[in-house]
Amino acid sequence: MKNFFRKVAFGIGPKEEVPTDPLNWALNQVNEIPDLSWQGKIYSEKELRNHYKSWVYGDRKVLRKKYKNDKNLYKTYKNLLRHETGQKFWESLEISIRHNEGINSQHPVLAKLWMFWGNFFAISEKDFLANYSTGPYQREIIRPNLNQTFEKMVYDVTTSWAMIHHLDNSESAGPKSVTASDEWRRRKKRPATINENHARELLELHTVSPKAGYNQEDVVQLAYIMTGWQQRWSKTRLETGNIWFNSEYHQPGKKNVLGKTYKKGRKSLALVIKDLVNHPNCRDFVADRLCKYLITDEPTKEMKQPIIDAFKKSDGFLPEIHKAAIKVAFENNNKFKKFQTPENWFIQVAKIGDLQWPPLPEIMDSYELGTKPSRKQRSPERLLRNLGHHPYRAKQPNGWPDHSDEWISPELLIRRLVYAKLSHSFSKMENNNNEYYENIVQKNFDNPGKIMKYIDQKNRIVEKQTLLFNHPEFLKS
Repeated sequence: MKNFFRKVAFGIGPKEEVPTDPLNWALNQVNEIPDLSWQGKIYSEKELRNHYKSWVYGDRKVLRKKYKNDKNLYKTYKNLLRHETGQKFWESLEISIRHNEGINSQHPVLAKLWMFWGNFFAISEKDFLANYSTGPYQREIIRPNLNQTFEKMVYDVTTSWAMIHHLDNSESAGPKSVTASDEWRRRKKRPATINENHARELLELHTVSPKAGYNQEDVVQLAYIMTGWQQRWSKTRLETGNIWFNSEYHQPGKKNVLGKTYKKGRKSLALVIKDLVNHPNCRDFVADRLCKYLITDEPTKEMKQPIIDAFKKSDGFLPEIHKAAIKVAFENNNKFKKFQTPENWFIQVAKIGDLQWPPLPEIMDSYELGTKPSRKQRSPERLLRNLGHHPYRAKQPNGWPDHSDEWISPELLIRRLVYAKLSHSFSKMENNNNEYYENIVQKNFDNPGKIMKYIDQKNRIVEKQTLLFNHPEFLKS
């Protein structure tokens, strides 16, 4: 069952003991949400949003006007503003915090599930969200909800600043709302219209999925319910203010979504979310995504059913859903092996290979706002870009793909070969011996003799690491 430690987490490090009871080892990690194990500075979402505010205001309201006739000066001062607001640093810090949970915390299973839900509720890279907001959104909205209900997680995600901004819900105004008759709308030729982005994704990607059979009118009606949820705008903060419910933008009257009627007002969003997450198709959709993430590209009905049952019995309590998924992964451990995404693969490399990764907290803490980050300080963001899997920069609204075929292109496999070879430069000197490789292979693979025979054919350590970290058994779990 050693493969199981890589299936639901990132393997066993060379200085760790192999748990005698793998299933309980995993199950015991999902009940509570411990403090983050990162020992360096951690900045709040609001702190980083303030830096984003300074970037947006400084660029849009100051530099563009001041240097509108001099493109060179505009570019020079814009680059200075990037450093003044830490634009090139924050996402690497957030990735360091994220990877540290998988590698050095006592709850790597929880960390892997945190990464799953961050991708489930993906944020695009538009408007510099990845630079300032996506990391703290996943850290402050997703992670604390891992021991709450799915309903609460969906509501908190839906009303978060990052998601409202990502899906432009602030631009949505009911055609019969109070603001629809505002004089400024007539003067500026900006009639009150709904924006369907957020409503469509809440249905399609976050709850019931298209299998629920909703239609365009359901999307419109849900968009009416969501009118009014927006960023508090001001001349100095622009669109970076806190989220509030602006009743003047809310569409009056009753709305009907999937056959159920909802009254007007702020509370209607919570009510429709409650119904959506308790829809049978939502339970099936979540179970399907969890199975695809942990077990196989093509989950069976038998795999999904225990997760669906746990969802229904516990009213969507995520620890019970997670435990059911872990048990299914355990039961199917020897039947299916899942090809790992590039980020999961690299965290596994770092943990099993005992790499000096992520950059140490003291390195990240030495960053000074207003300066250009050092190469080491930017290495997390650059590494994941080069691997083709930056967790905060998904190209599609449904996040990075779960299906293995998306990650088996020659180019992406070559990148793993390159980073497996480069991982030697992250290795700790005391690990460069055959004893060390025998130790990590014994702890993480059920057929250690076969793998050792494969890597023993090379004498140089860098060659051993390249072969081990790209062995078919290592690429899958």
